Amino acid sequence: MTRNRDGLDIALLHGNVMKVLYNKGYDSLISASEDEEGMKFLREKRQEFQWILRMLDQRRTTLLKVGRCLVERQEDFFRHGPKKLKPLTLREVAETIGVHESTISRAVRGKYIGTPFGTCEMKALFVSGVGKDEESASSQGIKAEIMSLVNKEDKQKPLSDQAIAVKLKEQGMSVSRRTVAKYRDQLNIPSSTRRKRYE
Repeated sequence: MTRNRDGLDIALLHGNVMKVLYNKGYDSLISASEDEEGMKFLREKRQEFQWILRMLDQRRTTLLKVGRCLVERQEDFFRHGPKKLKPLTLREVAETIGVHESTISRAVRGKYIGTPFGTCEMKALFVSGVGKDEESASSQGIKAEIMSLVNKEDKQKPLSDQAIAVKLKEQGMSVSRRTVAKYRDQLNIPSSTRRKRYE
């Protein structure tokens, strides 16, 4: 991901990508050969090579489209960090760029994207939402905020799950106490009684 005068953009890095090359010496073999079977075999291999090139180009184009869609849909994340991740599904991106969602899944598998906050897997930008509101906070965003609240809390009076839920609601994240407890467990954060420090 890069920043320019028009905003955010994305580019593919080709540094370590394996290149597929065609030995043009085979063309002279085809033209000089009198062996029909051999000529047929070489022509088929040349067609296979051209097909591979088209598929690789199509995959790069799809990946670039997916990346640009992610940058557009998750702009707040790229500008302000993980707390600003929004709910986004494979289907939404697939419909935006006009392909099947399985194509999106294959395109992002094992791919990474550079952000101002470090490198992350592209699939991490597809997040489930909490609540029915399309603009509701993502589970990752809520987890990041829970972690932030716990890190800033008074260690002699740590925040209960209910208190965290109240603070999240004040920030526009409507989350139940039970959801806070579930996310806290997933983050390996102990309960408030176990976090309390005694002088």
